[in-house]
This record gives sequence, C-alpha cells and structure tokens, in this order.
Amino acid sequence: MEEIIRTADPVLVSAVEALLEGEGISVFVADRHVSAIEARITAFPLRILVPEADVARARAAIVAAGWGDTLRQGAP
Repeated sequence: MEEIIRTADPVLVSAVEALLEGEGISVFVADRHVSAIEARITAFPLRILVPEADVARARAAIVAAGWGDTLRQGAP
C-alpha cells in the first residue's frame, strides 16, 4: 500500500474514499480511529492508502476530480 493523501479533513477523506471505490480501487484509511479518539487534532492526520498497482489510476482520478493539490508528492 502507498500513501497518496494525508489530511485532517474528514470530509475530503470520505469524498476521496467514495471516488476511488467507485473506480474499483481498494482504499485503506489509516489512523481513522486514532484521529477520532484524539478529537481530530492535526497531530494525527488521516492517511489514504491504495495498493501500489493502483497508485497511478488513483492519482489520475483525484486530479480529474479537482483534488490534485491534496496529493502527497511522489511518483505519479
């Protein structure tokens, strides 16, 4: 799995999760429970991870949706 987004915005996480699942891409949201326990403080951001084989497709879908500025830097 490769991290493609790290954010404290739960709305963005839900939107990206729905987008990628709609594209048939498996999504894992890391630190969801830690963030909820700690009242969403930014010390524990949510991380969206996808399988390495789907990274390019996931990044392309996120850019097409207009959320490209939220992507972590790395291989496209």
